[in-house]
Amino acid sequence: MIILGIESSCDDTSVALLDITDKEIKILAERTASQIEIHKKYGGVVPEIAGRLHAEKITPLIETVHELTQIKKPDVIAVTSGPGLITGLLVGIESAKTLSYLWNVPIVSVNHIEGHIYSPFINNDTIFPLPTSHFPLLALIASGGHSEIILSTEERKYERVGGTKDDAAGECFDKVAKLLGFDYPGGPKISKFAETGDPQAIKFPRPMIDSDNFDFSFSGLKTSALYWLRDHKLSAMKINPINLIAGIFGVQKEEVTINDFCASFEQAIVDLLVSKTLKAVKKYQPKTVILGGGVSANKKLRETLGSEIKLQSPNSLFLIPFSLYSMDNAAMIAVAAYTHAKNKNFTQHHFFSSKKSSAGFTNWKNLQANPNWKIAH
Repeated sequence: MIILGIESSCDDTSVALLDITDKEIKILAERTASQIEIHKKYGGVVPEIAGRLHAEKITPLIETVHELTQIKKPDVIAVTSGPGLITGLLVGIESAKTLSYLWNVPIVSVNHIEGHIYSPFINNDTIFPLPTSHFPLLALIASGGHSEIILSTEERKYERVGGTKDDAAGECFDKVAKLLGFDYPGGPKISKFAETGDPQAIKFPRPMIDSDNFDFSFSGLKTSALYWLRDHKLSAMKINPINLIAGIFGVQKEEVTINDFCASFEQAIVDLLVSKTLKAVKKYQPKTVILGGGVSANKKLRETLGSEIKLQSPNSLFLIPFSLYSMDNAAMIAVAAYTHAKNKNFTQHHFFSSKKSSAGFTNWKNLQANPNWKIAH
């Protein structure tokens, strides 16, 4: 099945064409246009600017992917309908509707979170689709906009068992990085500095880590980091010269360096995410555990959760995406769509019209963007 995937929920405009069967996922072509350099000026994503840039990039990307493959038209169009920024979602939605009309090709509306759940299957050696014996599945999805734990007892059926009560993990990384003077996105920069720091140097709090649920809270950790920086006057210029990163001038090593701060802060976030996930693993005894979302590219999180799953739930299959597919991408949207399209049984969600095409997909006339679409309640 040839599927054209379109993703524009935040600040990456991504288009991919995949050939998917029950035995293989083959990427025929993919292109992504990043907006990082533009939003870096503002310290974060500006929705209005993101929407305009999506509109500028989407058609050239679709044309490029189409030209690279010389495939006349796909069998299915998969598009992210939510959650995300409405300014970006609308661009992807309108593009999908136009192509559906022109090509007479059905559309599968994909939840962005479901895309991240399927991201580990791209260019990986794992079995796809997962056989029934690999369920229940438990997924930790952590990114700049989302931090939640999803339980799936069967394909296409989801239950949200935990999630953040305030900030997302990636958002917490980026906001504290901004306090340090790092450019957006700052999360990866914190992780880079953390590699040579002491994770025990600062005793940051782990909010809700002992609560009897699977929910997270990161706002208190962010505030604690703010107060620590205020009281210690630590900035991005205060770094151990021995571990100097190119282009940054260091000063004499102090009792606590920026490397130590970053390592301690990163450790606190990892502890929160891993602790709650393991608590959910203990209760639900999943056959498969998935880590996805932008924060899944964090090396410490990948290694820590992987080793703990192996230790505490050795019979569970642990899946993580390649770092490239941790980020928002159209390939994961296409893969998620396949699970619905292969049986032509995509179920409409409450915000869609009840009208369906004869194939059971979303009719292009009824396709809508929903920035608050929850994969499960």
